[in-house]
Amino acid sequence: MLKFYFNGSPNPSKVALLLEEAGLPYEPVPIDTRMGAQFRPDYLAINPNGKVPAIDDDGAIVFDSNAILLYLAEKTGKFLPENTPKARAELLSWLMFVASGVGPFFGQAVHFKHFATEKVDYANNRYQYELQRHLSIIEGRLAGRRYMLGDSYTIVDMGVWGWTRLVPTLFGADAFAKFPNVKRLTDEISARPAAARAVALRDKFTWKTEMDDEARGNMFKHLTAKVA
Repeated sequence: MLKFYFNGSPNPSKVALLLEEAGLPYEPVPIDTRMGAQFRPDYLAINPNGKVPAIDDDGAIVFDSNAILLYLAEKTGKFLPENTPKARAELLSWLMFVASGVGPFFGQAVHFKHFATEKVDYANNRYQYELQRHLSIIEGRLAGRRYMLGDSYTIVDMGVWGWTRLVPTLFGADAFAKFPNVKRLTDEISARPAAARAVALRDKFTWKTEMDDEARGNMFKHLTAKVA
């Protein structure tokens, strides 16, 4: 059976959504990053990058959430656009936009707003700007479209949802005020039964909740690492 290494953060959540939407049987394997489980040798053998998520599909190991989305979608033939060069080009472009833009910049915006041990205005302002800029791009893309690739619900929408569903929680209730299309998509996906199951998955396990020195040392290695 497919093993799914996860926690409740945005990148594993979008993979959990696809697993639930596709009805794939899987064994969830919790990786408590605040406890440093991502650096255990057995997990580093799965993902040398020491991050979640990852999957082991009967020996086929895939890490990075967007690679997993594409792998599982192609394996099942579900949640992909029509099979034409134009549709494939759009899929890859927007999926990589999520991978290289949305995820990293949203993640840094969260870090510098909520977790940085030193408040750095320059860094906070930069990543808040990039958060808004990426939301603006998604907003424009959704103008006149139900989903990111048109009329079909695909892995690109799942990739976007993984991050945007947390925007109000992390950045305030009015964070969607300028982005009604992003809110519409996020709310529509969040209302799906598969999304509810994906979000509830983390509640089946016990996690370290304190963001203490141990947790910060495990999640933010630069705090303890020696830099040459």
